[in-house]
Amino acid sequence: MADEHRPSPFVRTLPQPTEGGPSPFARPPSPRPATSPMAAAAVARPAPPRPVTRPAAAAASGGANLPMGFLAGLMAAGLGAALWAGITVLSNFQIGWMAVGVGALVGVAVRTAGKGTTITFGLLGAVLALGGCLVGNFLTGAIVLARHWDISLATFFSRVTPDLTARLMTAMFSPMDLLFYALAIWQGYKFSIVGGTE
Repeated sequence: MADEHRPSPFVRTLPQPTEGGPSPFARPPSPRPATSPMAAAAVARPAPPRPVTRPAAAAASGGANLPMGFLAGLMAAGLGAALWAGITVLSNFQIGWMAVGVGALVGVAVRTAGKGTTITFGLLGAVLALGGCLVGNFLTGAIVLARHWDISLATFFSRVTPDLTARLMTAMFSPMDLLFYALAIWQGYKFSIVGGTE
């Protein structure tokens, strides 16, 4: 009888839960992963900013082509000189404002083909515009002299010398030409640069 009150060694007795305490049958909370200060800094660090690109500026600078601008301007100067000489000979009157047209024609050609935004393109247009004006004046004098001497234009060019060229240009020069040349240079400069007329 005395053995009936003795606890069995094979029976596990659980302690009685205390008031308000955690239940002994509840799953223990899982431990939080330890985070080092370096790991926390790596998580909190913002992503590096992406470089901001300006497509308009990149396209403008990347599309610039000085040789193409030169070739287009040279052809425009030759065309302008031929038109100047032709109109002057047909009208028997030298129109100084043709210089402005030559300068604008050269400038637009340089800008369209060169797509440049720097002063280099403006200077190129200015030089080519002046060259077109001078060649236009020279062609006019050459046509007039060839007619006066009753020879072909090809024969005149085969006999032309630097001295004859200087005398011809001096004879055709007028102080008003300086104004028209200056306007042609300005037109060639201004129109040759992308955005130069804005």
